[in-house]
Amino acid sequence: MQLKLDSPSKKRAVALIAFACAGLYIAVSCCLLAAAWCSNTADIAHLRWAIRLDPLNADYHHLLGRYDDLVLNDPAAAQAQYLRALALNPHDARYWLDLANTYQLLGDSSAQSNAIERAIVADPRKPDVAWEAANLYLVRGQTEKALAQFRLVMEGAPVRSSQALTLCWRIDPDVDHLLATVIPNQPDAYLALLTQVMDKDDTDATVKVWNAMVRSRQSVELGNVFELVRFLVLHKAVDQAHLVWRQAASLLGLSSYLPSSNNLIVNGSFSFPILNGGFDWEYQRKPGVTLTLDTNESHDGHRSLAIGFDGEIDDAGIQQIIFVQPDTTYQFTAYYKNDPIKGVGGPHFALQDAYTGKNYFLSEELRDGAFWKSVTGEFTTGPDTTLLKLSVPRLPAGSAIQGKLWIDDFRLEEKASPEGGL
Repeated sequence: MQLKLDSPSKKRAVALIAFACAGLYIAVSCCLLAAAWCSNTADIAHLRWAIRLDPLNADYHHLLGRYDDLVLNDPAAAQAQYLRALALNPHDARYWLDLANTYQLLGDSSAQSNAIERAIVADPRKPDVAWEAANLYLVRGQTEKALAQFRLVMEGAPVRSSQALTLCWRIDPDVDHLLATVIPNQPDAYLALLTQVMDKDDTDATVKVWNAMVRSRQSVELGNVFELVRFLVLHKAVDQAHLVWRQAASLLGLSSYLPSSNNLIVNGSFSFPILNGGFDWEYQRKPGVTLTLDTNESHDGHRSLAIGFDGEIDDAGIQQIIFVQPDTTYQFTAYYKNDPIKGVGGPHFALQDAYTGKNYFLSEELRDGAFWKSVTGEFTTGPDTTLLKLSVPRLPAGSAIQGKLWIDDFRLEEKASPEGGL
């Protein structure tokens, strides 16, 4: 259908209608812009003007309710504004949660519970909503509902796992229950719980969390394994530390770093990169000592560890912990080579109880090794010894020494009992 504007009067009428529509559009837009400007001003008068200019905007009623609630401490007035906002938009979880807070202040437990439930229905998977709901449930003493919401927080926002678990632990410090009902199948949540129980020096709980991680095939970083092994060793849970290392080697593809019946020393020929943790070699930077993997010198393999000395040295800064059995005889072998070492005293190979410091083997000074020389020794562990420390101390310590030492091809194995022996 075509509208014929064949007379001046019709043309003027259409023009007036167009101008009127444009004017109305501009007026409404100006009102909305003015309302938005007023709502951005933290002043109650401007918030009320925003509502007058745009009375159907639920956000403005919500903002005014928060002003009544947080600034004026008037929960009844805030409740009225939150209800108006929800009448306009019942699908915003934030409105329901703020209303629940006012019901708490007004002592209306039933209405508060309903508001929390409505918030969860409005946005059931949003971590911020779950966090607020969990804390409201916590205040109400509804701990199981609070734990369920904290689980949603960890699922939706893994970075908040530690914060959520701190509260979960206060609610229910039972690691079995937390693993069964609260921890989602995510590495961040497991690691957060592992950190919690380690911080509490709870060895049994730490082992339970680790075993749960292994069963669920959670991804784990090598640094976390190092920390866990150090924790277990510190608490003398040597069997568990050794088991964790074996399990971690399977998870991370580190089978080359496992001890064997033929050699309890890991990476004894320095064929693999030094991990600096776990049951591999660990090193510390020591003044006057340099440590270098040298591909130009080796006894059996393609490289050795070169140790340079230049200063007052007490230790080379390289060591390894070794899992052993009590009351067991072992055979130790290692090789070294050196440039002339100037100064009194020199480096040694030492094997001692990692806890008591009892010496089981101490070599003579590693000198006069223009060519590769072997060091061997035999010893029997005591009835309580389960962990040895292999190190390269300098004895006697104190004065300055200079020179270079290469070490390689370490081996420790259980000595076979004589045929027919017990």
